[in-house]
Amino acid sequence: MAGHGVRLVRKVSSTRAFAKVAPHVIPVFDRTVHRLTRGRVLPSALMLPGVILTARGARTGQPRRTPLACMPEEGGSWILVGSNFGRPGHPAWTANLLRHPDAEISWQGRDIVVRARLLEGPERESAWAAVLAFWPPYASYQARVERRIRLFRLEPDSRD
Repeated sequence: MAGHGVRLVRKVSSTRAFAKVAPHVIPVFDRTVHRLTRGRVLPSALMLPGVILTARGARTGQPRRTPLACMPEEGGSWILVGSNFGRPGHPAWTANLLRHPDAEISWQGRDIVVRARLLEGPERESAWAAVLAFWPPYASYQARVERRIRLFRLEPDSRD
């Protein structure tokens, strides 16, 4: 995306109006296009890299598919940010990973078994700094909420 386009998207995605509309539109659109293209296209990944997370529901244990932005890391891991677009509550997928850390992601058309780990302490602080450098609007999301945004590191499961 060209420099002006990136700045515009960052500015728009930092607004409260975006936070009200996006959670209802972006995931549905992403899931539909991802399914119709058999995992080859994830529209929101045109702005940020993205995955489709499949994790078991915290209460039901049923598989839940959630399109999410991610920050790929060198070495083959991913950071997921539980920003919930700067809305008050933690997103449901974070509770699912806390309860059932074994999950799967669809990444660039490949299905990968992963294990999620909630980041805390200095490891979280380091990842948060990297996330803010990667996508600065996360700072405005954190500023709007009293909760601490959860960060997860997903690593390929070596048992796979």
